[in-house]
Amino acid sequence: MLMAIKRTASYALSGEATADTVTAMRDTLDNNRRGVRALLPFAGPAVIASVGYMDPGNFATNIQAGSTYGYELLWVVLLSSLVAMLFQAMSAKVGIVTGRSLAELCRDEFPRPLVMGMWIGSEIAAMATDLAEFMGAAMGISLLFHLAMGWGLLITGIITIGILTLDKKGFRPLEIVIAALITVIGLSYLCELVIAPPDWHAAIFHTFVPRLHGNDALMLAVGIVGATIMPHTIYLHSGLTQNRAPARNDYQRRKLVRFSNREVVIALGFAGLVNLAMVTMSASVFSKKAPGISDIAVAYHTLTPVLGAGAAALFLVSLLASGISSSVVGTMAGQNIMQGFVGFKTPVLLRRLITMVPAVIVCMTCNPMTAMVDSQIVLSIILPVPLVALVVLSSRRSVMGGFTAGRKLIGTAVVATGVILALNVMLIWQSVVS
Repeated sequence: MLMAIKRTASYALSGEATADTVTAMRDTLDNNRRGVRALLPFAGPAVIASVGYMDPGNFATNIQAGSTYGYELLWVVLLSSLVAMLFQAMSAKVGIVTGRSLAELCRDEFPRPLVMGMWIGSEIAAMATDLAEFMGAAMGISLLFHLAMGWGLLITGIITIGILTLDKKGFRPLEIVIAALITVIGLSYLCELVIAPPDWHAAIFHTFVPRLHGNDALMLAVGIVGATIMPHTIYLHSGLTQNRAPARNDYQRRKLVRFSNREVVIALGFAGLVNLAMVTMSASVFSKKAPGISDIAVAYHTLTPVLGAGAAALFLVSLLASGISSSVVGTMAGQNIMQGFVGFKTPVLLRRLITMVPAVIVCMTCNPMTAMVDSQIVLSIILPVPLVALVVLSSRRSVMGGFTAGRKLIGTAVVATGVILALNVMLIWQSVVS
């Protein structure tokens, strides 16, 4: 039993499964547990990964999208969420089947110069998203408790490190805290939609009917893609599933893949609904009262006279929950990326400082909101790197064996990656000629 517990070491940190969790997993894989009880022991990785799809970068781009174009960009959010499900499921499958993370496989399968370039790009992506998440939480604390931004940054750092230390007690306490924070975000936006009912007909129509007018709409669409499909969570998800459950054979691995796919649909489906709610609320409230708004602080101050102090406080509570949870996950992803590509990891405190220092510098030298929106565009430009790697590795029989992805799945993934590449090329071209 002790050996089984050791084999279930998870994450980029050091959390392990308890003996009860290992037993529950064994019972499910041996067909002794069914229904929801069978899925629960394996739940967690997709929940952790889904945090990256509800981070402060999403707040920034979704508020700007809704306030500027109303409901017109909801289809971009829906499409991005569906693509995210595809790639997160593929990443989780890689970890389950190979017992290795995506970054580790890249290090083993690709030429060293390419690996070094991928590592540098991935680190930039992880730092960019972690910086935005960290700043978002600090902004929420600053506005909610009327503190200076510097105090918000310090408190966020302390809280983040505190939550990360829960990993020493096993991965369940950390997952429960993250799940609780996600629940806070969802309930906050549900309340916002009740307080400020949107035009449901227009919202439903634009969710399914594509419309993209003007160069600014294209930039926002790319920003939404960058904020929704996150490079660091693509890498992290494979690390969360590698060796998490004690599968004995391919039959049990296939069962794990099915459980993982279901969790991805549920967790990322919830994240997609939250993002749709963000844009919908912004379109309902800000498109008329404060069109073109992109600043979270301005959004908060606008909500107070329009919907009341309660709605404004709910907005900040959701931002705070988003920033803290995504900052924790960002730190985990950064460690996973470094450990996978170069074979070693940094202490949690050092990794936290790597993000805190740039965040302080950004707050002192430029507009934090502009930096947050720009960071999402940077993420979208870097995003094709892990996507292409995931497609290539998933299609290699030498890596995946009997779990090699089929032609339809690979074809869909290639098309999705191609669309993201095309959007990025259009954005770069627009920036050059303008």
